[in-house]
Amino acid sequence: MPKIEFKAMGCHMLAVLDSQSARSNEKLSRVPAWFEAWEQSLSRFRPDSELSLLNSHAGGPVQVSPTLMTVFRTAVEMEKRSQGLVTPTILDALVYAGYDRSFDQLSPAQPQRESGEYHCVTSTAAIEWQADSRTIHLPPHLHLDFGGVAKGWAAEQAMQRLKGYGPTLVDAAGDIAISGLQTNGQPWSVAIADPFQPDADLELLKLGRCGVATSGTDYRRWQQDGVWKHHIIDPRTGEPAETDVVSATVIAPNVVDAEMAAKVALISGSHAGMAWLDANPLFAGLLVLENGQRLYSQRFEKYLWS
Repeated sequence: MPKIEFKAMGCHMLAVLDSQSARSNEKLSRVPAWFEAWEQSLSRFRPDSELSLLNSHAGGPVQVSPTLMTVFRTAVEMEKRSQGLVTPTILDALVYAGYDRSFDQLSPAQPQRESGEYHCVTSTAAIEWQADSRTIHLPPHLHLDFGGVAKGWAAEQAMQRLKGYGPTLVDAAGDIAISGLQTNGQPWSVAIADPFQPDADLELLKLGRCGVATSGTDYRRWQQDGVWKHHIIDPRTGEPAETDVVSATVIAPNVVDAEMAAKVALISGSHAGMAWLDANPLFAGLLVLENGQRLYSQRFEKYLWS
């Protein structure tokens, strides 16, 4: 089965196309260039990216590309659907917590926080924007980080571009978009890694057309002021989320929804997070807690290989 693996957005990427046509390899060979273009638009870690330029012009209106506007509008929608728990307005909170550079350049022990005023704005309601003119006007003390929304969106876009050539799976560092069953009618097998033993798997999923995403506090971690921090910010506090959930895996109709739901479940904690998943018929989830316990939502069992 033709596939391509590469690095983009600071992560390992995989695209698989279940087709034996002559064009499959040629089409797959284009995927890294797609991600490079998206990263150049959406990365906060590239000083010359479109997003960095937008953030540097906070306080005035900026016309942006169709790509950035689409992802911005997607992030606004995810903020609304998550009741504010997933928002792109957390960049300053991430930097204040010590996540001020790409993770491969991040020191395990970050410098102490500098004293001074810190503005924590965690809602897109303060942003003026116009879809028709593709104009975004950030307030002076608000800056954007698209994070997982950008990865999920990119995985979905790549899958949509490839699926016309055969059943497709695109894995953007755990944000996975799947176009449908394989050519032989069988589901795809997707493993959920154990956050306590990264080389071991917790479960093996059988998946057709859907998105699946895992959000966790186990990988992107560092120390600041002698305290362990992670990259999942709780907008209610402006700090890394205090939660008993180490990782949350969610299956949803598409990977952007799955990415948003996984973060909501993790930030909310095991009790509220599982209740939220069970109340939404579009989601199925698995939560792994700090004590090693696993919690399965009501609809998760049907995705497990027996």
